[in-house]
Amino acid sequence: MSFKPTLSTHLAQRLVLTPQLRQRIEMLQMNKLELSDLVTQQLGENPVLEELAPEEMSVSPELANVDFSENPHGTLSSVGEVEINSVMQSGDNAGGDNYGDNYYDSATGDLAGEFNRGDNQSSDSIEAREPEIGERDSFEEIDFGSTFEEYLDPGYRTCEAEVRETPSFEQFLSDEGSLADYLNWQLRLTVTTPDLHDAAEAIIGNLNDDGFLEGTMEEIAAIGSWPLVAVEEALTIVQQLDPTGVGARNLQECLLLQLDYLGYRDHLATRLVREYFQKLQNHKLPELARDLAVAVEEILDAMKVIRRLEPRPGRKFAPRAAQYIEPEVYIEKIDDDYLIRFNDDGLPQLRINRQYRQMMENKETSKETRDYIRDRFRSAVDLLKNIEHRKQTIYKVCERIVERQRDFLDFGVEQIKPMMLKDISEDIGMHLSTVSRVVNGKYAHTPQGVIELRRFFTEGMTNDDGEEVSTRIIKLKIRKMIDAEDARNPLTDDQIAEQLAKDGQKLSRRTVAKYRDQMKIAGSRERKQVC
Repeated sequence: MSFKPTLSTHLAQRLVLTPQLRQRIEMLQMNKLELSDLVTQQLGENPVLEELAPEEMSVSPELANVDFSENPHGTLSSVGEVEINSVMQSGDNAGGDNYGDNYYDSATGDLAGEFNRGDNQSSDSIEAREPEIGERDSFEEIDFGSTFEEYLDPGYRTCEAEVRETPSFEQFLSDEGSLADYLNWQLRLTVTTPDLHDAAEAIIGNLNDDGFLEGTMEEIAAIGSWPLVAVEEALTIVQQLDPTGVGARNLQECLLLQLDYLGYRDHLATRLVREYFQKLQNHKLPELARDLAVAVEEILDAMKVIRRLEPRPGRKFAPRAAQYIEPEVYIEKIDDDYLIRFNDDGLPQLRINRQYRQMMENKETSKETRDYIRDRFRSAVDLLKNIEHRKQTIYKVCERIVERQRDFLDFGVEQIKPMMLKDISEDIGMHLSTVSRVVNGKYAHTPQGVIELRRFFTEGMTNDDGEEVSTRIIKLKIRKMIDAEDARNPLTDDQIAEQLAKDGQKLSRRTVAKYRDQMKIAGSRERKQVC
């Protein structure tokens, strides 16, 4: 059997994810801090980009009060609340053709042109095209003096420079000590042999944030080849340190260590924890009283002692990781209207470096240098275009959220309306995944506080009056019922469902239990308290 080379043609469709489109998708799901990191990285990698100085970010008075909503296809300037009709004003180019007029696409708010010829049909299929032999590269025809004027010229400058408030040194806090540091400090004050000291340090190093030991004695012994007896003795030393209960291997051992330290070794509470811990967790008081041949009141007294113990002894030393939340937009009410304002504080503001434009115009610049600058120009414009696209998309989503959730912004969470991602997707004419990327991890400063955009979206159900009610309102009602219940006789899921049915919301017991679990509220048996 022989094979012969042949030529054939075929037609196929495929999705092309160019670097520009990939960057646009990634930037949509970035929050402000991540976007700032990306811009800072691009500033270091692309010499064509440069950052505006703080004193160059002032906006002329005639632009200060322009409303972005008047022209939804416009773009935002370096100051988030100010609209400029066209960030990249284009004029007549050097060749006398009409290239500059079609560089900015007012219908979509995107920048178009010879930086990316693949954009003329769809922004989702972007491919760079090399000029054919004998064809004139349209990149040479761009009038950089007019195309990039807005990025090159900082515009009107006021005499007063903006004064930014910075934190003083008195507000800086020292590093808080960890549980391991506190235990090692106590261990150094304890008289032990070198082997026991090293084994105890290994045990401390294997404690989690709650103070419980993770790992078996054999695993600890294998770390330093210590005898198992020495490791167990070292564990006893660690369990005698403060806070009491640290070094326990489970909750039961943690409670027993604390009861022994408090002098309850022969108390009923110790026996309950040691021998009937499972029934104690399930609040099976009659069974406990029958098994121990004591009155229920004695069981209740012992439970009072147990409730005063600390189930997580290392909690106060646990690292409190700071979660930095910075609002992406400000939704402010002025008179009877809501204004959406971007928060660009701390975000580097970019423009094209004028010197590289001059190098492109210089005929003495070598071809290699011109090719490099050309590639950097393309990358810079793609970045600026994607930043503007991100702002416009976020603005459109926030605008629709304000329209649909105005009652919530005016009166609070009890007035929130059911809203799905597909509702906003249909309103703004974008794909559902695009809206999902926009609302995920981004926060808005509203009259009701700083809220994640995704929190505005909730499912709903229809009540007896035919009105659609948000499930978040139902959860809020369940929480209020539980907060107002009698601690000695808490409400069951059936009782909660009955009360909701009286208000016109018919839910099954299973649905109430599901909503309660989502709010991380224990069942009625676990909530029952002993007075």
